[in-house]
Amino acid sequence: MSSEDQKKREAFAAIQQLMSQSPSMAALQMQLAQGQFGVNGTNAGDIPPAAIGEQYLVFTLADRELAVKAELVQGVERLAELTPVPNVVPWVKGVINQRGSIVSVVDLRTFLALEQVPYTPRTRLLALQCNEMVICLVVDGVSEMLPIPATAINGNVRQTTIPPWAAPYATGGALLTSRVMVILDVARLLFSEKMQRYKV
Repeated sequence: MSSEDQKKREAFAAIQQLMSQSPSMAALQMQLAQGQFGVNGTNAGDIPPAAIGEQYLVFTLADRELAVKAELVQGVERLAELTPVPNVVPWVKGVINQRGSIVSVVDLRTFLALEQVPYTPRTRLLALQCNEMVICLVVDGVSEMLPIPATAINGNVRQTTIPPWAAPYATGGALLTSRVMVILDVARLLFSEKMQRYKV
């Protein structure tokens, strides 16, 4: 068996394991494997072995790339019809039924006091879970799953090019070739004092 066949078998086994744990993440990984989320025509074979790291989901917000650990992602979906909720802050857009659970939907642009733009066909709901808390974030788009080596992450938030609006929720920045990404701390975001004050 060639090393290429072995890699394909290992990738398939990893996707099967992911499918049993999180079907939506497995579907996302499958799309990535088929090149649907590739950036600038790159594929996994172009990444040198030394660049392999923990998997992150990359998404966009206000023309910036942000990343969250893939293990904390419950799913990515197109923006669906939301059920409005009374007496909540403007950044809570409503709730949705996600696989039998009622989940709050937070517009991340509004939460971070960024300029509001109309939703587009690329707008996505990014469901994140930390401990027992699940929240769907409305983001401008989701681009790919990407391994980011720990050596590429600068944990000094002040030294990296992190925009002020992301700094309170960032663990650092990652530099991959010509791309700079903000690494978000999901726990810091979901359990922030501001996120907990959703009632008016």
